Amino acid sequence: MTVEQLTQFIGWCSILNLTLLLFSTFIVISCSTWIRKIHASLFDLKEQDLSNSYFRYLAIYKILIITFNLVPYISLRLIA
Repeated sequence: MTVEQLTQFIGWCSILNLTLLLFSTFIVISCSTWIRKIHASLFDLKEQDLSNSYFRYLAIYKILIITFNLVPYISLRLIA
């Protein structure tokens, strides 16, 4: 695998992960009451605790995207 192919691969991974993050954020914001009811009944959780869980999920996912997708992509672009 060449540096150019690796750069393209990580670039597409970044795009797909950022799209999934934006979609998840949109769903959590727009359908929060409906999603909370479903998750509260499925996992036997309090609806108040779910807001913190959703925020934590989105924050950790964003950090992972930056760490494992965007930083390597930018580094490979600077090398090439």
